[in-house]
Amino acid sequence: MQQLSFKNRIASNYIVTTALLIFVVFFIIYSIVKFSVYSHVNNDITSEVDKHLNEIVIVGDSFHLIHEEEWKEREHNTLDVNPVFIQFVDHNRNVIEKSPNLKKSTLIFDKENAENKLFDTKLANNAIRQIQVPIYQKNKRIGYIMIAMSLEDATMVLNNLSEVLIIAYPVILILLFFIARFFAGKSIKPISSIITTSNIITKDNLSSRIPLPQNRDELFVLSQTINNLLNRIETAVEREKQFTSDASHELRTPLTVIKGTLEVLIRKPREHAEYEEKINFCVTEVNRLNHLVDQLLLLARFENQKQTLKTEKVYLNALFLDTIARYSTVIQSKKITVSTEFDQDYYLETDNYLFSIVINNLISNALKYSNQNGNLEVTIKTMDSKIECQITDSGIGIPAEDLEKIFNQFYRSKSTNHPEIKGTGLGLSIVKRLCSLLNIEIAISSKENNGTTVILSLFEADLK
Repeated sequence: MQQLSFKNRIASNYIVTTALLIFVVFFIIYSIVKFSVYSHVNNDITSEVDKHLNEIVIVGDSFHLIHEEEWKEREHNTLDVNPVFIQFVDHNRNVIEKSPNLKKSTLIFDKENAENKLFDTKLANNAIRQIQVPIYQKNKRIGYIMIAMSLEDATMVLNNLSEVLIIAYPVILILLFFIARFFAGKSIKPISSIITTSNIITKDNLSSRIPLPQNRDELFVLSQTINNLLNRIETAVEREKQFTSDASHELRTPLTVIKGTLEVLIRKPREHAEYEEKINFCVTEVNRLNHLVDQLLLLARFENQKQTLKTEKVYLNALFLDTIARYSTVIQSKKITVSTEFDQDYYLETDNYLFSIVINNLISNALKYSNQNGNLEVTIKTMDSKIECQITDSGIGIPAEDLEKIFNQFYRSKSTNHPEIKGTGLGLSIVKRLCSLLNIEIAISSKENNGTTVILSLFEADLK
């Protein structure tokens, strides 16, 4: 079975709801009209009862009309527009008197509605409404006055009304369906724009965006959300392309150097010392290549999936001291003065391995970019209910215009000015990613030729 279009489904759902509402409204209208018609008839019958009870006289166990001839000459001797039928019966249900308009017919006494109850019945196959009011003489029932009125007019009104409502009901629903379908089509017009835009978007064309509707409704939010999604996809694809390009370039450089060195080495016989020098040079480049591959794999690992954290209690003081000790050779060779300031023993519930990578990269950068006879200061203190780890060096610094780019992959500020400092430009990218993963705030301030300060803020909620 073929499904309805979205536009027709909206119109159909609207019509189902509207159909129920219209049905209730029509039912209420019919009920009100019926109640009004019957109330009018009931009031007229009650008035006739009161009037005719005053026109009889009771003698002993019987009764008769006071002015019988006058009564017969009144309006009851003809068929009026809404005739009233009068009939008197004794306690044995024998007819004593009846209005001339009954002619040969008589009102049938209904035992189930014996006293003062209005009910519907038939008179010569015509619908009437009737009441049977007992007549008493000293608490003794001596007869009944039976009064009825024709329901032909009321029945005709109600039948006409029901026919009109029955005919109007489907006509109104059909008309409303097409009106709802028209407005539904206009309302979901932005969806057509979404479909059209989606069809022209490819991996080579991610710049197209969905026109935003004028009304700020749900479709506006949907269009805006999809546009934001496209922005993120375009950014991710561009970043992926840039990453692939940069990674290829960075991997190709050491391989080219190794290949060129080996080709030169095998062109002719050389001294043992020269072979040893070139081989050591190639080993250095291979080590650099291995380090680059390790960093690329680490970055890809955290870029492509949510790393499961293995939290444990980490002693921050010891972690910083162990990391500094690991670079003792570099510190001694560059004669860097290292100072540490820890207000107290600090502990943190975090992933020890990942947090160690962060600290190792930051200490490594601080030492790498420090000058001879420079300074390295490491401070841990409590600031505004947070633990603040501060790493400050007196190295070459970072220009203000480059600070926003330092977390980009493969970006190295003015690397050509310092060819002696080797690096891949991935360290801070890894640090930024891991800080986000570990819920750590990182801030870097720097001034060219004056050094750099890195501040890590650890939230108190993570402390134990």
